[in-house]
Amino acid sequence: MWVKICANTNLEDALVAAEAGADAVGFVFAESVRRVTVEQVAAIVPHLPAKVEKIGVFVDAGFEELVKAVEVGGLTGLQLHSAGDPELAVRLRLHFGDGLRILQVIHYQQGLETQLRAAQANQAIDGVLVDSRTATLLGGTGRSYDWAAASRSLADSAAGLPVVVAGGLNPGNVGGAIATLRPWGVDVASGVEASPGKKDAAKVRAFVENARVAAIGLELDARVVV
Repeated sequence: MWVKICANTNLEDALVAAEAGADAVGFVFAESVRRVTVEQVAAIVPHLPAKVEKIGVFVDAGFEELVKAVEVGGLTGLQLHSAGDPELAVRLRLHFGDGLRILQVIHYQQGLETQLRAAQANQAIDGVLVDSRTATLLGGTGRSYDWAAASRSLADSAAGLPVVVAGGLNPGNVGGAIATLRPWGVDVASGVEASPGKKDAAKVRAFVENARVAAIGLELDARVVV
């Protein structure tokens, strides 16, 4: 189970996530109370363990902006909220090769199956992140969606596609989300915060631990079925 702690704004919080066992930390470069700059991230990344992925979150960013963020900020992956350039992921893959993780964000709404099938056809991406949204926020909403309905869509349209689930997750419900949705990974931002932009270390540790326990449960279930 791939676990990402997103929307880090400082080195202390990113280190807490790494020490808790998260596979990845995220940094939001889009408009948000948790927004950071390339320069801020460039000062944080060298102090993090090499094995921890550093994922930049962008909304409708251009190719040049993304390349600069990776090269200057030391990012190892990109999370793309974009309905603009359909070839953006392809251009990034050609530029960086296979060493960069590219996740395409899709939102839980009517037409989820169509979005998943389109993602399956895009060989430039490594997977999708299914998030909730509001009229004003494309992510980081703190709101969950209908997991039971989403699980049916994932089963029907996401075969073989790594899926990361986000949206309203927290230490108390991540186990249920994993049991219902059976994702490849989970992502949390506001659900482990003490206040906007500041993480709660105890919540971060509990989230990672509960996700790991739930993932073990999935593995045990699979063995029983076999």
